[in-house]
Amino acid sequence: MPQIESIKSKPSLVFRKPDAQDGSEIWKLIQRCKPLDENSMYCNLLQCDHFRDTCVMVERDGQLLGWISGYIAPSDPQSFFVWQVAVAPEARGLGLGKRMLRHLISRDETADCTRLKTTITKSNGASWGLFRSFARSIGGELSDEAHFHEDDHFDGHAATEHMVTITFPQEARAAA
Repeated sequence: MPQIESIKSKPSLVFRKPDAQDGSEIWKLIQRCKPLDENSMYCNLLQCDHFRDTCVMVERDGQLLGWISGYIAPSDPQSFFVWQVAVAPEARGLGLGKRMLRHLISRDETADCTRLKTTITKSNGASWGLFRSFARSIGGELSDEAHFHEDDHFDGHAATEHMVTITFPQEARAAA
């Protein structure tokens, strides 16, 4: 617990768009954040380079504490899809995930989005908690349905991913 207290008392958090140079640090953060899938370092580099406008990283004194990768779905430009949320173990419990989500939906790049989507396995309690809390905090409506099925899409090697959709109320855009 002393580590959390020291983070709370440190200087301000900096929310920013990533650059290509951030890819390896983001990859290292994700490795520390089980049970997240570890993408290749190259994948994280591409996220930082190609999708920087819809991703966010959070630092304090140059230390990477949080990361969200996302993009606007090409087939559904009103949907902002969150690919991955990572919060450093030493920064958990501070509401950083929800703050990063709010930051992303308040950007000009997501202004035309009317909903947020993500996929979550039923066993990922932390992600369910984050997205339910986020939906409540903005007055949004959360729904989910099985989307990528264990047997049909993962050949039995991964759990079914549920598509979670949070529909934004109009006033949430202004309040974010």
